[in-house]
Amino acid sequence: MTEVALSSGFQLTPTEQSRAVNSIIVSVAIWLGVFLSGFVINEPAPYELYMVGLIGIWALLGLTLPKQILPLISLLLLFNLGGIITMMVMPDWQNALIYVGVSFFLGFTAMFFAAIIAAKPERLKLIFAAYLAAALITGMLGILGYFGAIPGADLFTRFGRAKGAFQDPNVFAPFLCLPALYCLHSILTKPFTRTLPQMLCLLILAFAIFLSFSRAGWGLFVICSILLIAFLLINNPSGRFRVRLIILSVAAIGTLAVALLVALQFESVRELFLSRAQLVQDYDGARLGRFARHALGFSMAMENPFGIGILKFGSIFGEDPHNVYLKALTDYSWLGFASYVILIFWTLGVGLKILFRERPWQPFLLCAFIVFVGHVIIGYVIDTDHWRHFFLLLGIIWGCVGAEHQFQRKRRAL
Repeated sequence: MTEVALSSGFQLTPTEQSRAVNSIIVSVAIWLGVFLSGFVINEPAPYELYMVGLIGIWALLGLTLPKQILPLISLLLLFNLGGIITMMVMPDWQNALIYVGVSFFLGFTAMFFAAIIAAKPERLKLIFAAYLAAALITGMLGILGYFGAIPGADLFTRFGRAKGAFQDPNVFAPFLCLPALYCLHSILTKPFTRTLPQMLCLLILAFAIFLSFSRAGWGLFVICSILLIAFLLINNPSGRFRVRLIILSVAAIGTLAVALLVALQFESVRELFLSRAQLVQDYDGARLGRFARHALGFSMAMENPFGIGILKFGSIFGEDPHNVYLKALTDYSWLGFASYVILIFWTLGVGLKILFRERPWQPFLLCAFIVFVGHVIIGYVIDTDHWRHFFLLLGIIWGCVGAEHQFQRKRRAL
């Protein structure tokens, strides 16, 4: 049998070499798919086109869907079936058909990531590396665009707010929260000298989140950081570790505070910050503001079990619902709403059940779970049903559920 000599002195048979090449191709394919999720200036974005091909090819080659993710699959399909039901009450399907199609696609991405993570949880490291790379690039584009430091800076800002390679600052900022939290986790849990790159990354991501002037993004980052610190304090009984954690947390807060003070020295930054820092804006509490529209929308939804029509809320009230639960009612019918709520609580339940177990993938699960909790909270003031990274979060959590099942089965077999 012919053998291929490697520079390291080891030798691989042709079969082993083929497997190694296939592993590299698979890793690059996954990395690129996650990386492209950070660039959605136009739709369909490269992410959609690429992931459709990747999922299709993987399915043809034998994508295995573990039974542990069947609740995810079933509830996502029911949720989108609700969108089809709502579409049936509409006279014009043109925009609705595209919208429902995108919803189905995003659901399939969640199933896909859950399946490949359950099959090989080591892929989580690859996924987070790709996500961090995308976040750093799109974050830097937002920062440089905000200060007009690159050609075509307007492409990366909107209404004087950084948006990176996204269409909206309110999606840009939440997208950055998962890699920012992952960097914070590394800083708080690893030796100081090994976390200097993570510190630099965290500063970039936090500054980009700040320049988005997204209240949802700010709130999400703060909530997730607090939850992460609380989990680490609860999960580690070592007094020495807890003292170190508190010291590092204070240092991190101090560093971010100094960076904030420096940023506020720019007049344009200071004025927009003071305006956006108000908890309730005029368009929130006005007579027909966001919260009034929420009340009217829920009242209308209670009278229309099949929904009011895909994207019809915006044409009626002049603004989108800015509430994903209301949107589920109006755009996905009562069936879609019920499926969505059950999916949220089921995901929180299964994630929390395995969250405190010492596993190689626990840091990834922890960060994804906390950011998912944050998205559940901010969903009250923003529509997340078409956020690509939200479905990646679903995939990560349910993928870890599948990985835990495989772990327990191997343990029982010993």
